[in-house]
Amino acid sequence: MTHTLSAATALESARSGAPLDTESVTALLTSAGDDLVALQALAAQLRDEGLEAIGRAGQVTYSRKVFIPLTRLCRDRCHYCTFVTIPGKLSRAGQGMYLELDEVVSLARQGAALGCKEALFTLGDRPEDRWPQAREWLAERGFGSTLEYVRAAAVAVLTETGLLPHLNPGVMSAQEMRELKPVAPSMGMMLETTSRRLFTDKGQPHYGSPDKDPLVRLQVLRDAGAERVPFTTGILVGIGETLTERAESLLALAEIQRGGGHIQEVIIQNFRAKPDTAMRGTPDAEMTEFLAAVATARVVLGAHMRVQAPPNLVSAAECEALVASGIDDWGGVSPLTPDHVNPERPWPNLDVLAEITAGCGFTLTERLTAQPRYLLDPQGWIDPTLTDHVAALCDPKTGLAADVKPTARPLVGC
Repeated sequence: MTHTLSAATALESARSGAPLDTESVTALLTSAGDDLVALQALAAQLRDEGLEAIGRAGQVTYSRKVFIPLTRLCRDRCHYCTFVTIPGKLSRAGQGMYLELDEVVSLARQGAALGCKEALFTLGDRPEDRWPQAREWLAERGFGSTLEYVRAAAVAVLTETGLLPHLNPGVMSAQEMRELKPVAPSMGMMLETTSRRLFTDKGQPHYGSPDKDPLVRLQVLRDAGAERVPFTTGILVGIGETLTERAESLLALAEIQRGGGHIQEVIIQNFRAKPDTAMRGTPDAEMTEFLAAVATARVVLGAHMRVQAPPNLVSAAECEALVASGIDDWGGVSPLTPDHVNPERPWPNLDVLAEITAGCGFTLTERLTAQPRYLLDPQGWIDPTLTDHVAALCDPKTGLAADVKPTARPLVGC
């Protein structure tokens, strides 16, 4: 596709408040040099206006998490993933198909001792549909599905440690979200891209992965809105999508948010090639292009969206460029567990991250798994069974994290 609209013209249109269409968003994504600097300035201005409007001027947030890799099995075959493995490798390493509940609780307790307030569950999509070993493991423990086990593990974490679960089990139906909502203040699933070409064409990164059909993932996002689940989503930059497809992805997220109001944060994540994957030879997302994607996301999604980029996938200097591009959240950072999806990229020390953030003129501020606007006005958003657990960790004035450590707490009515 030939782009006739220039980045400068698209930026002028964005500044005027005119509605953004695919052509103008695509043009913004081409920004480089002086055009990129101007785009970043607009994105930073919008971010600052949004933070000031909610009484959080000068704050960039993060969530102190413990990452719980409930299972590394999956029915999908994404070409860039190193997290997923096969049953034989787990067996040879002396590992189970899933973490046992006592292992889950042990990880969460260690995190709580270090001040973590969130337990982020990472796992593959419905591994029991592909692997008989997964079905057998679940059946031996009385579970009919991975999502049933996710629920039980979340209950164990809540009752035994007081940490708040954030669930990332992949594609879920509305009914499944309804069943999980009483045990998790928030859930998430990356959209990644709206490009069906990357899903339908042989050799593309999502080929052979039923849960990566963009039509399915878009429906999950809509269902989350109907179920009033505070939801985290985002896009991957540099997995083979065109600029137009990237623009379409951002516009799709904006449209869904207008309909449901439930997208609590949008992650803009840069692709990093990993050894032992089909995409190991694919170049990493180029930084200028990535920064343009971050700044464009801010312009498309507006002043009141929390826009996030992972700090462990870039250098310290690039972290500063991300702040200049309009982000206001670093996402989950763990003092205990690695980023299981990007294990080769260690988390920055929180003191170092605070220094980087301060160098950009902002204060690093801890939040909880659900963003403050949902915790301060929880009606319909947070299930009543979680009221006590959330209140124990939440500053009632700001909706951010209180200066406390989680403790075991019974779960009533679940």
